[in-house]
Amino acid sequence: MFQFKELKKNLKRDVTGFPTVKVSLVGDTATQFLAIAMKGMGVERGYNIDLFEAEYNQVERQFLDPTSTLYEFDADIIVVFQSTHKLGEHHSSLTQEQQSTLADDRIGFLASICENPALSDKKIIYFNYPEIEDTVFGSYANKVSSSLSYQVRKLNFELMNLSQQYPNLFICDVAGLQNKLGRDVMFSPNVYVSTEMVLSVEAVPYVASRVMDIVCAIKGQFKKCLILDLDNTVWGGVIGDDGLEGIQLGHGLGIGKAFTEFQMWVKKLKQRGIIICVASKNNEETAKEPFEKHPDMVLKLEDIAVFQANWETKVDNIRTIQSILNIAFDSMVFLDDNPFERNMVRENIPGITVPDLPEDPGEYLEYLYGLNLFETASYSSADKDRTKQYQVEAKRVSLSKTFTNEADFLKSLDMVSTVSGFTKFNIPRVAQLSQRSNQFNLRTVRYTEADVAAMAEDPEVIDLSFTLEDKFGDNGLIAVVIMRKQDADTLFVDTWFMSCRVLKRGMENFTLNTMVERAKAAGYKRIIGEYLPTPKNKMVEPHYTGLGFTKMEGSASARYELVLDSYQQRECYIDAKTI
Repeated sequence: MFQFKELKKNLKRDVTGFPTVKVSLVGDTATQFLAIAMKGMGVERGYNIDLFEAEYNQVERQFLDPTSTLYEFDADIIVVFQSTHKLGEHHSSLTQEQQSTLADDRIGFLASICENPALSDKKIIYFNYPEIEDTVFGSYANKVSSSLSYQVRKLNFELMNLSQQYPNLFICDVAGLQNKLGRDVMFSPNVYVSTEMVLSVEAVPYVASRVMDIVCAIKGQFKKCLILDLDNTVWGGVIGDDGLEGIQLGHGLGIGKAFTEFQMWVKKLKQRGIIICVASKNNEETAKEPFEKHPDMVLKLEDIAVFQANWETKVDNIRTIQSILNIAFDSMVFLDDNPFERNMVRENIPGITVPDLPEDPGEYLEYLYGLNLFETASYSSADKDRTKQYQVEAKRVSLSKTFTNEADFLKSLDMVSTVSGFTKFNIPRVAQLSQRSNQFNLRTVRYTEADVAAMAEDPEVIDLSFTLEDKFGDNGLIAVVIMRKQDADTLFVDTWFMSCRVLKRGMENFTLNTMVERAKAAGYKRIIGEYLPTPKNKMVEPHYTGLGFTKMEGSASARYELVLDSYQQRECYIDAKTI
């Protein structure tokens, strides 16, 4: 982890070209060091954090006064730090009856923030509460609802429930950080007494990192794929030398237990929707044998989206995996016990995350827990199907190599797309994809479920969602288009994003054909598209011109026009199913 002084130095770095994120920080204790660390950590993550730091202990005033500087600054993200110390001070001033409702009162205040119409388009990052064991009751505090320990634990539990009710609320788990680092690291009594800072200088970078993890996830920057070496990473020993019976795995005592528990963690990541792949220097048959035959293997072949085991370099194998998955390298994490292999990958694949695993496999998990590599800003039941979808994609790639003619290959897939508007069934997925899509995203506008639901009811919006299935399986919802009325003759493409999994199958043509059909039916004469560049969507810069749009001159941004009267249906081999 970076030290505070290193993050402070980052404030002098040139951030020209970095995307700017407006962030407000409000707290009931001194937050100066945290503000510096957040800006410095933002530089490390490739963002220019335009930060407003509210006056000390002005949380309620800033939120309750509509003329406050918080509203004037109009940040994209608001970070709220109400500390356990101030909560404890307030607790001490209450009657025992009032103490029993302390958590409920705080939850009510936060709910009012989330429901404030003036903040409906903001993301709220709220710190939960590290425990302070005041020993007034000792362990008996768990039986006393008015005790501080009881109220803090209840408050943290209710915060989790509240965050499920409000999609714009994200909990920064500083209580979990204290569990990891220890209270003696997180809090310095001498510093607090003299400065009102409840976070030690040592702890501030960890907290700033967790805040930026959430900010990056909200902005669509997060990890999607975990690539694993095998020997001495997934199991102990070398399968080619030690044989199936000789590798170290199992729940009993010994180092095999560490590898088994590591696999259990990877399995949970897969269940959450992280794509699990293998890149191993091995004979493929030998490398797959433990997955198929070893009784203590937690991971099975069906858990692996892409399995690359051969004698090519790890760099080449990771590039092959990337070409199949069609995701950015900075969305990938590579784990390997060998420092040489790690350095080779780092030096040759810019952007990929390659942690330096400890030498002792028994320390792998605690080390990885501390890195918090897989922060996310969304989750849905559809995520669990991602591995199967990429396994199927690998089969499609193999099939495509047997055809010399692309059209014949596309025809052979028997593709069908279901086209619908936004419904109560797909709104959560549309919102999630809005948050996650980066590469094939023309304007990269992020929407919440509430935003999407509102557009579904807006008569001046044409909302379209597309699924795609073929003879190999169902890809689920893979594209979204939102067109808004600009004037009586014109529709503006507010949003167009698509999963990169379905590139080169004619889905762009099918989508545009559908857009034109709906626009004509509604009486419109033209469609205006816009490309807003980001660090990740360079691939779609020529998108509109490639589809026959004409670039508009004199516009502040890159805008393109399509006249509908002269439009000719674009070739594609996808059948439509409309609901």
